[in-house]
Amino acid sequence: MSDDRRRELGETDAPVEDEISDSFTAVVEEGAERLQRSTRVVLTTGFAGGLEIGVGVMAYLAVLHATDDHLLAGLAFSVGLIALYLAHSELFTENFLLPITALIAREGTVGQLLRLWIGTLLGNLAGGWLFMWFVVQAFPQWHSVLEESARHYVDAPFGLQTIALAVLGGSTITLVTRMQQGTESDPAKIVAAVAGGFLLSGLQLFHSILDSLLVFGAILAGAPVTYGQWIGWFGYTLLFNVLGGVVLVTSLRLIRSADLLAGRRRSGPARTD
Repeated sequence: MSDDRRRELGETDAPVEDEISDSFTAVVEEGAERLQRSTRVVLTTGFAGGLEIGVGVMAYLAVLHATDDHLLAGLAFSVGLIALYLAHSELFTENFLLPITALIAREGTVGQLLRLWIGTLLGNLAGGWLFMWFVVQAFPQWHSVLEESARHYVDAPFGLQTIALAVLGGSTITLVTRMQQGTESDPAKIVAAVAGGFLLSGLQLFHSILDSLLVFGAILAGAPVTYGQWIGWFGYTLLFNVLGGVVLVTSLRLIRSADLLAGRRRSGPARTD
């Protein structure tokens, strides 16, 4: 079908389907809003995100302790992603598709993107560490489960399998963001969160924030796990989470929306700090 014919059939004159055009606009606008946040807002939103994903980790540990079934525990973990969505807080790994699209559309700067990424990451880790301190004090019966869960990550040898697990972790959470942006239905967005939580935790994909909370919990519970081991695992997991989210999901959406991006870039100047 030619672009002219597509315009005739659609409600807009954009050279793509109307649904793609509407979704693109929503992505750019929300991404621009995130890029324009102050440092204070970025840090507090990230801190809240760490606390709320901790709720999912708490549910995960409760079910894993009771059933020793990672798939059931993964479903329980989805409580954390639902909390993130309904409370409007964020994980670092949710900030690939939206802000990068806004940046390419000249609705923000590289400096703003780096501030968003670094501030959200630090806020997530700080909020998650604090929440896990409370979990460790409240549920001492989970200490052995925490140690076993943490060792699954920090003891994993670096190689093709761990790289693939980290790439899939980054692409999965970014796909959840894309699915939630593709609908205005709150129930559908919650279903996307449940699906993402099940895949991330149920399959034990490597996720830099989620799994860090398990490692923090093990350390706080007195397990023979160190922050040095965590940093060694965290460094490469973070890198391949970013690659998974950017290459496997975000870049494909940018290619799909190339005409819309070009039009957006021509229609207005980039925003600045």
